[in-house]
Amino acid sequence: MSSTGGVNLSKVTLTKANPGISLTKTAGASGQMRVNLNWNQGKGGGMFHKSTAIDLDLGCLYELTDGRKGVVQALGNSFGSLTSAPYIHLDGDDRSGTSTGGENLFINLDHLGEIKRVIVFAFIYEGVPAWDKADGVVTIYPQGADPIEVRLDEHSGTRMCAVALLTNDNGGLGIRREVNYINGGQRELDAAYGWGMNWQAGRK
Repeated sequence: MSSTGGVNLSKVTLTKANPGISLTKTAGASGQMRVNLNWNQGKGGGMFHKSTAIDLDLGCLYELTDGRKGVVQALGNSFGSLTSAPYIHLDGDDRSGTSTGGENLFINLDHLGEIKRVIVFAFIYEGVPAWDKADGVVTIYPQGADPIEVRLDEHSGTRMCAVALLTNDNGGLGIRREVNYINGGQRELDAAYGWGMNWQAGRK
């Protein structure tokens, strides 16, 4: 990763035209990988006063190679673990976006052999469901490779967005941009990607 004083000089942006990238064990598919969600709750002028400030949540659905499935998210305090299955951990629930660094998922790729697939999602928990106003961006920081950016800035009135699909690719890691805006929540995300989990309502 090219950096000077902690500032990244280069990055890879996944787009509709170039939606995927593959990482190898020697370049990004090992060690601890951070997935960061940032957004601007104030963009769009009067839409986002404190009473209606937008609150985005970062999370993921995972499937392990032994068939176990689950979700890592703030809802239901399902923060996961880096040292035991699912080897994915959410660092907390941020309500403000860019002012405090957003939210971070950490994935322990030293256990990539036990991970089959992960769908990273962002969810508008509170506030107006307007992705183009929230100015959201997910940045993936692999070890030994340039950051990978996915922007969530298209117009959509839905609350759920499937951001990226991570798959175990013969010991490497495939990352594919989705930016699939889904009408509904985690249950509908599950149905769209064939996860097959049972869901019940919950609150933070």
